[in-house]
Amino acid sequence: MLRSSSLVFFRSMSSAAKQVISSDKAPQAIGPYSQAIKVGPTIYVSGSLGIDASTGNFVGNDTESQAHQSLKNIGEILKAAGADFSNVVKTTVLLKDMDDFAVVNQVYSKYFKEPYPARAAYAVAKLPKDARVEIEAIAHVSD
Repeated sequence: MLRSSSLVFFRSMSSAAKQVISSDKAPQAIGPYSQAIKVGPTIYVSGSLGIDASTGNFVGNDTESQAHQSLKNIGEILKAAGADFSNVVKTTVLLKDMDDFAVVNQVYSKYFKEPYPARAAYAVAKLPKDARVEIEAIAHVSD
């Protein structure tokens, strides 16, 4: 049974307006989803690939360049939402090959500073467009 405080939380979440966040400086979604959605003070950034928005192509075939571009894209989306990397509280990293974990960590540390956001990383069978890495983020801003 849910406590009344839980019910208040669910009611307030269901009435919160979803705001679409979009940036022309990041690649447009390649499916039926938004680059990001903001609900209250929370920004949910969709998975980002290492695609250059101006060309629509991957910046390179290697994990390092794709990770850099993925994070640059996330940075542009956060900026469009009035946030930056310091607002990120959680990321998820999807890798084509877990052997690239150390490379992604090196790139990641150039964008995030301590205290680092919480993070999960997974090796997956395949990513969209045969990408090497995909990164998503959740950020929190003051209302």
